[in-house]
Amino acid sequence: MPRLVEEFSSPSFEYQLLAPMLVVFGGAIVGVLVEAFAPRSARRLAQIGLSLVTLAAAFVVLIVFTRPDLGDLAAAGTVAIDGPTVFLQGTILVLAFLSFMLFIERGVDSAGDAFTPSGATIPGSASERELVAARVSQTEIWPLALFSVGGMMLFVASDDLLTFFVALEVMSLPLYLLVGLARRRRLLSQEAALKYFLLGSFSSAFLLFGSALLFGYSGSIAFAGIYDSLSSGVGLDPLLLIGTGMVAIGLFFKVGAVPFHSWVPDVYQGAPTPVTAFMAAATKVAAFGAMLRIFYVALGDYEWNWRPMFWVVTILTIVVGSILAITQTDIKRMLAYSSVAQAGFILIGVTAASDAGLSSTMFYLAAYGFATIGAFALVMLVRDGTSEATHLSRWAGLGRTSPVVAAALSLFLLSFAGIPLTSGFIGKFLVFEAAVDGGATPLVIVGAVFSAVAAFFYVRVIVLMYFSEPPDDAPTIALPSASTSLTLAVCAAGTIALGVIPGPVIDLAQEAATFIR
Repeated sequence: MPRLVEEFSSPSFEYQLLAPMLVVFGGAIVGVLVEAFAPRSARRLAQIGLSLVTLAAAFVVLIVFTRPDLGDLAAAGTVAIDGPTVFLQGTILVLAFLSFMLFIERGVDSAGDAFTPSGATIPGSASERELVAARVSQTEIWPLALFSVGGMMLFVASDDLLTFFVALEVMSLPLYLLVGLARRRRLLSQEAALKYFLLGSFSSAFLLFGSALLFGYSGSIAFAGIYDSLSSGVGLDPLLLIGTGMVAIGLFFKVGAVPFHSWVPDVYQGAPTPVTAFMAAATKVAAFGAMLRIFYVALGDYEWNWRPMFWVVTILTIVVGSILAITQTDIKRMLAYSSVAQAGFILIGVTAASDAGLSSTMFYLAAYGFATIGAFALVMLVRDGTSEATHLSRWAGLGRTSPVVAAALSLFLLSFAGIPLTSGFIGKFLVFEAAVDGGATPLVIVGAVFSAVAAFFYVRVIVLMYFSEPPDDAPTIALPSASTSLTLAVCAAGTIALGVIPGPVIDLAQEAATFIR
């Protein structure tokens, strides 16, 4: 799709295009001011209201004021507002809103919400115990999460390498902090944050170095400039080859693809569960959206060279993620390796390198996000005292003691497995179809075989819940708050609706599946 000639003629037009991101970043800045000046007693409600209103307002502005049917540029050509940008930003905002609803949850035990009252206190210290006893709430999480959402929205819209990297860091830095703020098992949480920070720094360095090499090859940081240099027939160049590989490594880390997945199980297990849901859903959408843009736009005429690399990584991701998930006894780690395997299935759509691959990938990301948030929301509710009962043996007989929770989790697990009448089935069908049309039939064969393998560990949990005797000291099921109940209802409805009547969302994704160059 051609770029608009009049792209910089109207500043008000640019602000209109950037308005959803400006709303989110503005809400985050106001949140910082609330932290600085509002009395502690009023901060929690103020931050909750501000964050939810900000996300809702940004979604409304996105729908009303953006024009995905045109190829619009903004911010001196560094941000592209096109169909994929609008679809992915809308998906991020919806999933972030649902995740934030889980942040609110305080009714799961007497100790308060999932976040430590103060990240500066030493775990187990007297000062920490005093804050816990006083049910002090960590309110800094709200502006941090909003900044991360803003970074995600910019990440999928970035149209040059510099903005691309800045967006990545704005998205990632708040997540490093949020992972380490768990109220319970704080040492595990802090260890997860440190691992995530160190490995994330390495991945960012790879991406930045790769970006520098692509600039050295093309003489431009703009994706259009890189595309033009490829189209001019300059030929293969070590800078291009190595730069493409290093950028891919940085993005493979962010999506949790093998062999760059080692952080996923530790971080997902150690992070506060609402943050895990936020990362597993919204962050994955942003990372895959950025991957689609750089490989479909900047490197769109180079697919014959990067597709073999994607073939190898896709197969490894599906195989390793599925096999390691079978060996897990902790449900959060099992869902983490499930996330790795799901990244492999999504990569099948990316590897198709076509409009069908783009639309199917976007649909899959939306479908996966609903099921993922719903699954982690249920993990929050199964409790051993003040802690989550994450060992799978504790879930035995849950279908008898809490049939509603067991049924909801079964729905989400069946969606992950790709069972018909769920969103996961439609998502896999679409990416498989796109891959076959794109000449990647071997990937579809691997995906189909390991879908059956993956179904084993999903069904194993369902069998455990319905066909095993509950333990004598069975875990309790916390009564969810209204926010968590609403989140679960929306996630379950979305998982069913996208499996039974997926047509409107598929049509929307297909209409949006055109990048500008």
